[in-house]
Amino acid sequence: MTREERLGEKRGEEESRRRRSSTPPEEDPLGDDNDNEALLVASVENERRLARRLRLSPNPEHVPESYEGMRQQLEFHPSVFRALERHLPTCMLRVPRDAKLDFMRKVLFRYLPNGDFARVQKMKEYREKILQHYQPLHKELYVMHPTAFFVPSFLKAIQENTLESFGAILTEPSPGIYTFDMLQPRFCNLLLAEVENFEKWVHRNKFRIMRPNTMNKYGVVLDDFGLEVMLDKLMDDFVCPLSKVFFHEVGGSTLDSHHGFVVEYGQDRDVDLGFHVDDSEVTLNVCLGKQFSGGDLFFRGIRCDNHVNSEPYPEEIYDYPHIPGQAVLHRGRHRHGAKATTSGHRVNMLLWCRSSVFRELKKYQKDFSSWCGKCLREKQQRQRELVAARRMEFMRETESVV
Repeated sequence: MTREERLGEKRGEEESRRRRSSTPPEEDPLGDDNDNEALLVASVENERRLARRLRLSPNPEHVPESYEGMRQQLEFHPSVFRALERHLPTCMLRVPRDAKLDFMRKVLFRYLPNGDFARVQKMKEYREKILQHYQPLHKELYVMHPTAFFVPSFLKAIQENTLESFGAILTEPSPGIYTFDMLQPRFCNLLLAEVENFEKWVHRNKFRIMRPNTMNKYGVVLDDFGLEVMLDKLMDDFVCPLSKVFFHEVGGSTLDSHHGFVVEYGQDRDVDLGFHVDDSEVTLNVCLGKQFSGGDLFFRGIRCDNHVNSEPYPEEIYDYPHIPGQAVLHRGRHRHGAKATTSGHRVNMLLWCRSSVFRELKKYQKDFSSWCGKCLREKQQRQRELVAARRMEFMRETESVV
């Protein structure tokens, strides 16, 4: 072999080695398929999860099932399930009623305090026992009679159902707090007498009474002795028209359940009430009487869970004096308490109005600046800082050009 041939062979081997070293390694023939399959599975799971979320707005074309015949089997009022069914995802509207009911129950139980299903069952049995034995004193209270319950100005505003008619009766002494004349004196007196009659019946029969909440040691739950249907009408026909307009950002247009009760303050009763938020989206609070001094509500701003213990701003501080028959309407997250009732006996009726739809959707929200005062301040501060940073950047660019 000549010298030229040996040099050519050597160059060929080097070229072959160079090509082999630059050749990319063989790819796993199943690699892309495995990745694509994983992505497909994740996509399907995500679609299923999204498909089972509640709708933000009710489906106006859907006719809900009737749950009235199942009242004794249900943990919540049938109207709650009918209202919630309009918010079911499309895939749930075609399933049998029992499947819908199971899905809605899971949603509702998710928001029970501490998930206490046993407590709900106990309350149901407790209520049934009362309804079987308690004889109402004033049966006219148990069916809604608007002209007998409400003052004419309030009834007229609700019937007209316009922003102008609401503005004619409402006063907003502090942002998010609305006051108005609502209940007739006769209705207040009848309800006070009914509550007293129920308390005497409980005492006479040595029956244990369930208090309205963990903070009040005195008072009764109105739903427990038969006023649930009337209070449903109160919420649906007389609170919802107002809450849709003034509290839509916290579920005011999707209220579907309530907790109605009276609280009592004065000598040998609760004296005051500590700083708190309500377990509601919208709260109606009406003073029924009687003669008393003190007991003002004090409000300290609206807060989300993250900021519930933050300090109030000066403009959020407001004290509201109770007047028999006059109502105050506010968000449940509006922090408040009751000052000491220094003399007499004060009784108030409260209706905590709730939206299971809002509570479900709130899980997916991160921005509450539309109603939380602290979130709004923080958002505004971030916007100011952003504007200031852009202004400085613009000035530096302008100086560099000059």
